[in-house]
Amino acid sequence: MAEKGCSASGWDAEAEELYGAESGWVEARTSCDHLPSLSSDLSHIPVPDSPCTRCHHPAENWLCLSCKDVLCCRFINKHMLSHHQETGHCLALSFSDLSVWCFACEAYLDVQMIWQLRPVYEVAHLLKFGQSPPFRALESLQLSTQSESSSSRS
Repeated sequence: MAEKGCSASGWDAEAEELYGAESGWVEARTSCDHLPSLSSDLSHIPVPDSPCTRCHHPAENWLCLSCKDVLCCRFINKHMLSHHQETGHCLALSFSDLSVWCFACEAYLDVQMIWQLRPVYEVAHLLKFGQSPPFRALESLQLSTQSESSSSRS
């Protein structure tokens, strides 16, 4: 169950059925109350092919965005999940697809819309692909979010 303060943009029931959990498509959240737990230095992170620090598995690893530990996903040995349960660190970046997950909100976070996540996403993208990510302009994102909100009320 998601905590208060973690909210996705508003959807009506019909849109939720078409594009929501039943379709397999997941909408990343555009806000999260847990962002203050981000490390103060996310410009220096381990390389994306770093192994899990506990079991040394080479793939499907996540970067803890609080302490910068690299741990494997729930489909390998669940070390990132255990880390969250042991420490309360809830924000993690997947080295597989560079998505950001909040364990407390039980949701993906939109790195395009949440400016605090952009620096670590950019560094991870540079390390993984050798180039900066193609960020959409925040102004156009905000306009499209506003137009989606107003059209869903119609």
